[in-house]
Amino acid sequence: MSGAAGASADGAVRVWLLIVAALVFAMIVVGGATRLTDSGLSITEWQPLLGAIPPLSEADWQAAFDKYKAIPEYSIVNAGMSLEAFKAIYWWEWTHRFLGRFIGIAFALPFLFFWLTGKLRGSFALKCLGIFALGGLQGAIGWYMVKSGLSERIDVSQYRLALHLLTAFSILALLVWLALEAGPESGRIRLHTVTRGQRRTAIALFALIFVQSGLGALVAGLKAGLTHNTWPLMDGKLVPDGLASHTPWYLNFFENVTTTQFDHRVVAYVVVVLALVHLVSLIRSADDERVVGSAALLAVCLLAQMLIGIWTLLSGVPLALGLAHQAGAAIVIAAATLHLSAIARAAAP
Repeated sequence: MSGAAGASADGAVRVWLLIVAALVFAMIVVGGATRLTDSGLSITEWQPLLGAIPPLSEADWQAAFDKYKAIPEYSIVNAGMSLEAFKAIYWWEWTHRFLGRFIGIAFALPFLFFWLTGKLRGSFALKCLGIFALGGLQGAIGWYMVKSGLSERIDVSQYRLALHLLTAFSILALLVWLALEAGPESGRIRLHTVTRGQRRTAIALFALIFVQSGLGALVAGLKAGLTHNTWPLMDGKLVPDGLASHTPWYLNFFENVTTTQFDHRVVAYVVVVLALVHLVSLIRSADDERVVGSAALLAVCLLAQMLIGIWTLLSGVPLALGLAHQAGAAIVIAAATLHLSAIARAAAP
């Protein structure tokens, strides 16, 4: 028995990684709720240990509220907010941070157990340790993001939001990849099951999905989804006005509300078409149903995600649909990882 299969012969390691991946998925959804409810700046301090304890008395709540009153978001956006309303947004952010801490424990304790009992060893153990380190870094990135909205802004930086979300998606993808690697040893699927061109397409598709996720983060950070709420045209035009209104020109891709939404739409079309073309190509030539099945799953997830995105846009980004779209993005990342793993196991001619 070799590689990851030897490291997890009883399947326990794989189950553990999938459970942690599910927790990361939940945290991504809660993070979306935190963003959509404008709750992310309600906790103005980063206390990795003591922060796990929420306010326990009215005095504690009032102290936390007073700290929130000192930032621009309160005075400009939420002036006059009641303590009860503050508690509502506080609990979203606290839950998001608590999940992060819980995931750290849910990863670290089983890791130690599996390592001490010999079920994790070699490069596979190092890969798991790398994910744990990335999770710790993600906590620091989260605070780096929140900090951007505490002094001169009324919201967090869209750049830091994109970094935070893409790191979360990276952790999810790595967990899914390692869970698949820790499964029963299957080696190469079959000779000549995919061509080099199909392999390159799968890699390009995976990369484009991450690019699209980053564009979605920019749309969220700029609240661009609250504008141009028409489809398929943007306020009656295929190419809307104002795409290049910022100077220097490259800032339009990151700070122009119209451009970021336009880019997010266009890349969505490209990704869906590429996924469908890729699927048809595999149906015609691939000789293993696992490769075709993973490509079909990815195509279906992408189509569903695009439809949810359109519905969310036309509805003005209500909370439920916004969360569905965020969850859909995480599901697409997982499906793309599953397909890339299947492609990686397949042999090229």
